[in-house]
Amino acid sequence: MAKRGGFPGGMPGNMNNLMKQAQKMQKQMEEATKELEDKEVTASAGGGAVEVTISGKKEVTKVKLAEEVVDPDDIEMLEDLIMAATNEALRKIEEASQQSMAKITGGLGGGFPF
Repeated sequence: MAKRGGFPGGMPGNMNNLMKQAQKMQKQMEEATKELEDKEVTASAGGGAVEVTISGKKEVTKVKLAEEVVDPDDIEMLEDLIMAATNEALRKIEEASQQSMAKITGGLGGGFPF
């Protein structure tokens, strides 16, 4: 007769360890997320004529323009440089986020089956 409420083969012990590991990983992920939110990255375009700084929360925190890039006759170039610098900063913060999570998950990624 099987024991009541248990798993055959000693699963409860393994399940306990798995739960402890999951809780530890969750705490590490929360800490990494908080650390990342406090981080800022800066990217530039046009040889440094435009600099954009983005926070880990993916919010633009600073835009710096060199005086020579502000040409009223060529607004499109300035718009393109701002867009390029912003996209590069967003890419950098996303890369930092992925690296931070990969350290915790061991490269498993976010695709947990549960």
